[in-house]
Formats: sequence, structure tokens, C-alpha cells
Amino acid sequence: MSATTEIQTEKLTFRKYKEGDTLQYKRMQDKIFQASWSYKCPTYVQSTPPCQGSCPSGEDIRGYLNIVRGVEKPPVGADGKPVMPMEEYAWRRLTEANPLPAVMGRVCPAPCETGCNRNEVEDHVGINSVEHYLGEYAIKNNLQFIKPTKLTGKKVAVLGGGPAGLSVAYQLALKGHSVTIFDDHEFLGGMMRYGIPGYRTPRDVLDAEIQRIINLGVEVKLKTKVGVDISMEQVRKDFDAVFLGLGAQGGRALPAEGADNVSNVVTATAFLKAFNDGRLKTVGHRVVVVGGGDTSMDVATVARRLGHIENAKPTDFEGAIAGQMAQDVADISQRKGAEVVLTSVFPIDKMLASKGELDHAQAEGIDIMGGWMPVAVVKGADGRATALRVCQCEAKMVGPRLEIKKIEGTEKDLPADLIVSAIGQTVDFAGLEEFNNGKGGVTADRSYQVQGKPGVYAGGDVLRPHLLTTAVGHGAIAADGIDQFLMSGAEAGRRPKIDVHVFDLMRKYVEKGIAVEEIKEPLRGTSDSKGAVHNYDNRSDRYVITHKELFLGHFSYTPRNLRHITHLNKETALGNFLERLDPLDDKQVVAEAKRCMSCGLCFECDNCVVYCPQGAVSRVKKNIATTGRYVTTDYDKCIGCHICRDVCPTGYIQMGLGE
Repeated sequence: MSATTEIQTEKLTFRKYKEGDTLQYKRMQDKIFQASWSYKCPTYVQSTPPCQGSCPSGEDIRGYLNIVRGVEKPPVGADGKPVMPMEEYAWRRLTEANPLPAVMGRVCPAPCETGCNRNEVEDHVGINSVEHYLGEYAIKNNLQFIKPTKLTGKKVAVLGGGPAGLSVAYQLALKGHSVTIFDDHEFLGGMMRYGIPGYRTPRDVLDAEIQRIINLGVEVKLKTKVGVDISMEQVRKDFDAVFLGLGAQGGRALPAEGADNVSNVVTATAFLKAFNDGRLKTVGHRVVVVGGGDTSMDVATVARRLGHIENAKPTDFEGAIAGQMAQDVADISQRKGAEVVLTSVFPIDKMLASKGELDHAQAEGIDIMGGWMPVAVVKGADGRATALRVCQCEAKMVGPRLEIKKIEGTEKDLPADLIVSAIGQTVDFAGLEEFNNGKGGVTADRSYQVQGKPGVYAGGDVLRPHLLTTAVGHGAIAADGIDQFLMSGAEAGRRPKIDVHVFDLMRKYVEKGIAVEEIKEPLRGTSDSKGAVHNYDNRSDRYVITHKELFLGHFSYTPRNLRHITHLNKETALGNFLERLDPLDDKQVVAEAKRCMSCGLCFECDNCVVYCPQGAVSRVKKNIATTGRYVTTDYDKCIGCHICRDVCPTGYIQMGLGE
């Protein structure tokens, strides 16, 4: 076993111009002279940063990072002291979009970090690690959501208690609606509980975040499947609206000759559910997993940890998956490490699993074969699988379809005591066939209302299997549509082009108790208005700011603060189900938040004040200053030289109000 914190050795620095580059201006004086008659002055334009634009749940990432770093302060009470700690204020900003940060901070593959503009300097901001920290802080300090003071009297049925169902229940409860979750499992959580191993989502963490949602007054009916235990007709009579968060917890069968009705050929969802239920104690000596996404990685790493029973009876591990494990045999049998092979139709560098999961799997001794497809299940005389026949292939996506070309003459057999198909998931529509679109899913509009079913909404894997955070985002958007439907009977209107949570300047003014005068036209070209938004433009609903609009030269090389990760090898993985990802400490999380470049919103660096040659840009008086309103411009002094814009690291300053 080893424990490491990744070390970055190459120090990168940003250079706007490289050797050999030439400027577009023949004479620099031309640009300077042109600036003096442009009549354009600074206007403060808030944009959406790419991290938020990439977040499937629409978190205000820039907002809570600015709180953690100390730029945006918590509101103060009558005694002049903050009404809550910084950590709580940041957590409350985060959970406006996502009520499950401690879980998502561990398992989300973080597309926000892929989109982070800081990648252009040296390395992305550790957004996922800050989310992880805030989620842990909330659990440790028993933070709770604030219940609404008034109830609407409207009732909503949520079918499924996975991430989508929990998200919509949370948002609707905050709006004052009465919510009942129906789930056919023993516990809530959906794929977070039954599809992800406990060493990735510790059950005490998951339980704490779910309980916090239930504490809002959400009613829960477990082991109750709508369509079987209670009819959809009855649900429609008892509730004013319905949300379908059924999930896709059925596995897709292995697409290979002879795979049907073979006892030791199972799906990944069945395998993981048996493990997470505590029924699966061991696996066979040789396990072959077919897949390539994160689910297949979970199957493979679980198999590595479980090992196998020496001299096991042929049906022991199969019985566990079927729910009939002979526990006494498992408890007294000696366990040894399983030999695990994972095959994917894609090459290793094109596999869907995150690189971190691939690295962990390989470190634990799992043999990953990229570019191989299953052909047939080889059976013994007893009808059980003894091997999986595979062959090399070339796979590519053509639009939404996967095309696989078999390479003849490359077949070989992989010996197997257990074969697990991790190639996709299916939805169980038993009793709810009316919602099946014929393709194994539900069809909904952009507000997630089910086509042709007024008052019925859907979200999560029932629409399209994707990330857990995607399901959370579906729930939040569907909740807005359900709320409009319940309160006005109208369908949800068009949502903004960029549908994420963003910093709200006017709300900040209200929090600080700053009175804002009525805004009256005309405002363009004047700095005399006392209104809060006289030269402020919020374009967050339609514009994502790119790195090209930032002054990246402001940012020096600052290595990322990395979470401590416990790495296992083939020997130490056996029987080890401890969590391997630790949160950042208090100092590290603040330092990491300070790496955020606050793209599209002022972070109070003073560059524009320092470099303005006319003294036209100045700080706003402290008694009326707030985040996003740190500086102002005297247009009588401004000559439109553009210097403030050029030195603004965040791209918050744009030149406007003129020709």
C-alpha cells in the first residue's frame, strides 16, 4: 500500500506572445492614438465561467470559491459580526444547486475542472476537492437546510429515491410543496448506494446527506414500487404532480453468442447491488469484466478486493448475486485474490472511464485490454461458462451510434469463473409502460416535462444514463417546471441559454442592507446614477467567458493542492474496503480556492485602480461596496485608453458606453 500526493515537476508560466510572434499593429502609436477618441469607458460585465457552464448540476462554483478565499464575505448581523462561518456560507451557496456535495465531491469526474480556464496557466483549480471539504464540514457540524415558513398545500409524488429524485424532492420542499418519495429498495440513494462501492461513497456520508433532505419534511415510502405495489392511477388521484426518477438499475445483457441463461454470466448492476447489499462476499478465481466505463471499473476493483474462496463450490458467488449466498460457507472459507481482466471495445486511451479510475485499477493488478470485443461464451459440460471468447476490434462513434468492426483471425479465450457485463443499464417499466418511449427510456422536453403527459416530469438515467451530477441537475430544472405547473397551471417558459446558478449582485445588496435607488433611463454614458447597476451588465445567462478574454499574465505558477490518495497494489487491495480519498485540510482548501481566477467577476485585485493613468477608476466607498461592486469609474476623467480592461485578470471590465 502506498499513500501519495501527486507532485508536479514542470513549472509552466503563461506567455501571451511566444518567440517569433508578431503584433498586428505596424506602429504601437496607432492603437494608443485610436484609444483616445474611442469614447468608450469601462463597463462591468458579469459572465459565466466555463467551470459553471460545464457543471451538470449548475453549481455557482465561482461563488463558493470566492467565499472560501475570503473575497465575498458572509452577511453580518446587528452586532456587526458574521451571521455564519465562511464554510457554512459557502456550503449554502453550493447547495442551492446540489444538495449532495460530500458525495459528489468524491465521485463526480468533475467536468468543471476540464473546462477550467486555469488549465491555460498550469493546472485546473481543484473544484471537486473544495466541494468535498465543504460537504464534510456540513456533516461534521450538523448543518441543516432551512425549512420554508409557508406550505403551498400542493402534493408531488417522486418515483425513485436516487440522485434525480432526491434533488427534485429537495428543491420542491424548499418551495413549500409536500413531497413523497416512493422507492422499491430498502434504502434511498439509488445508484449512489447500489451502484457505487462504499469505499467511494461511504454509507455514513450518503446517509447524512439524504437525511438532511428528508428533514425538510419529505415523506418516504420504501419497498414500494409504483406500478406494482400501488397503481399509477392511484398516484394521479392522490398527488398534483409526478416526477419519474426511476433510474436505470437493470443491466444490459452481454452481447455474445451463448450468453443467455448462463448462471455465472451476470450484469454489473446485479453484481454491485449484491456487493452493496452485503450479500456478495467472494468471487471466482478468474473474473472477466466487459465494459470500459466507471461502472466496469467499480466491478473490477470490487472483484480485486473480494478475492475468491479456495475450493469454493461452483454456485457460491453466483448465489450471492441471486440473493442466496451461503453466508456460513463464505465466512469460514479462505479468501485469495481474484485474477481480474477488463475488456473494452475502445483503446485504453479512448475508454470512457476517468483516468484516475484506470490508474487505480491498473495499480491494483487488473489487466485492462483495450480494443477487444466479446464474441462468445465458452461453456463446460455443466452449462456454466468457463471462458469468454474475444477478438480484436475497431470501435468508433458515428453520431449517437457505436460502430464496431471485428478483426478476423484475432480470437482468443479468456478463462473465467465469472463474467460480468458492464456495457450499459436499462429501465424497469413494470406497471409504467405508458411512459416507455419504445427505446427503453422516457421522452421529455427541455424543462423535463414528459411528452404528452401534463404534470408529469422526469430526470436522471430514465432520460439518458449519465453522471450522478447530471441527474441532480435534471431534478433542479424539473422542480422549477413542476412549481410553475402547480402554482399557475402553465408550462415552464424557455430557460436561459446558460442554465446555471450565478452570483446575484442585487441579492448581495439586500444581504448587506444597502439601499438601491430606482434605476431610471437613460443610463448609458453616465456615472452619476446612484443606482447599483448603472454601468453593470449581467450576461451570465447567455455568455461563457473564455481564457482569451482574461489577463493571464497576472497569474503566477501555483501548484494545485491535491487530496491525499491511498494507492493499493495487487496484494494490499485484497479485503481493503477503506476510503482512499481524503479531504483537503483547512489551510489547503483556502489556498486552493485562491487559485480560482474568478473568470467573469471582480476578485478585487486593484489592477484597474493602480494602472489607470487618469485616476478615473477608484474603489467604491466601503459603506456601499460589495462583491461585484468593488470599483467605479468617473466618466468625466476617463479617456477610453482601455488600460483597465487590458490589466483586468478576470475579464470583468469591458469597454462600452460609447461608439
